[in-house]
Amino acid sequence: MVSKRRSLRIAVVGTLGAASLALAGTAMAATPATHTASAVAATQKAQPAKASITAKPSVSSVRAWQLFRVTGKTTGIKAGSKVTLQQKQHGKWVSLPASVPVLHNGSYSLGVKLGLKGKNDLRIVNGSTASPVFNVTVR
Repeated sequence: MVSKRRSLRIAVVGTLGAASLALAGTAMAATPATHTASAVAATQKAQPAKASITAKPSVSSVRAWQLFRVTGKTTGIKAGSKVTLQQKQHGKWVSLPASVPVLHNGSYSLGVKLGLKGKNDLRIVNGSTASPVFNVTVR
């Protein structure tokens, strides 16, 4: 009698397991977008914030070799990382010898002197992250 109950119990558990697996598979097939969307949302939350840099010059026009400041904020860039000033020269971005570390609150302030007369296209970079281009005219 004991062995008959045991085999009956195993048969019932096996049947219930197969039925629940079939139902779960049907539910997954009926709503794949819901599961995919939640998986994508979980993946997006795990990714770090995209890095960005802002930049604002203290003046829009200076005399040659006159000191001015470029200030801004960064997001997604580690404190202590260096941001560098780049100038567009003959269609290429050239890094100038002007860099400063990012502070713990994500801000920076960089003193700059330019000698190339005319309208200068400038930007601040850190690795592959760059600020929007800004202009300073040197007279």
